[in-house]
Amino acid sequence: MKEIRIFWLLAVLVFIVAALGQGTKSAAAASGPQAQQLQQPAPTIASTVDREVSTIEKLVVDAAEAMPEDKFNFSPESSNIPGGEYKGVRTFAVQVKHVAASNYFIWSPVTGDKLPEGLKDGNGPENLKTKADIIKFLKDSFMLGHRAAAALSAENMLQVPEHSKSPRLYLATFAVAHAYDHYGQMVEYLRMNGIVPPASRGKSE
Repeated sequence: MKEIRIFWLLAVLVFIVAALGQGTKSAAAASGPQAQQLQQPAPTIASTVDREVSTIEKLVVDAAEAMPEDKFNFSPESSNIPGGEYKGVRTFAVQVKHVAASNYFIWSPVTGDKLPEGLKDGNGPENLKTKADIIKFLKDSFMLGHRAAAALSAENMLQVPEHSKSPRLYLATFAVAHAYDHYGQMVEYLRMNGIVPPASRGKSE
């Protein structure tokens, strides 16, 4: 009789341990990568464009911050490269201001925001001279980009906003493409000053 009781006790213990093991596995599976992927909200027009805005924002802002203050007014013209046709090209500072100014001009019709005071052309406000002021202007312009992305929907993305001739989706994505173009130029300016762009650091050259 005693042996039967021990047998049943062991059987119950084995059952409990097995059940606990299954429960742990189920909990782990429920919190694993697959489950987390299932829990993520489905992408939308707004979230997809916003991700692109964030990507180029990080590249451009990091590149701008990597250039020392005393090199902010550098342009290839000052390097006197033989055969180089750099006369009159934008300085690094103006490249950064141009990206920001263009962001405002392109994204403001989507959001309905007014242009910042002093913004008259693609080179940005003339009163912005210091690295800190220029980078703030740049970051603020990308905040507008996030608002423009958030304003997009399947219903309005092909609508042409007031003061524009292009659909909202085109404006939202064109600003990103334009910023990539000038990011490439900023990279060249950094390298001409012996600075590896932040996005390239730690990677094989």
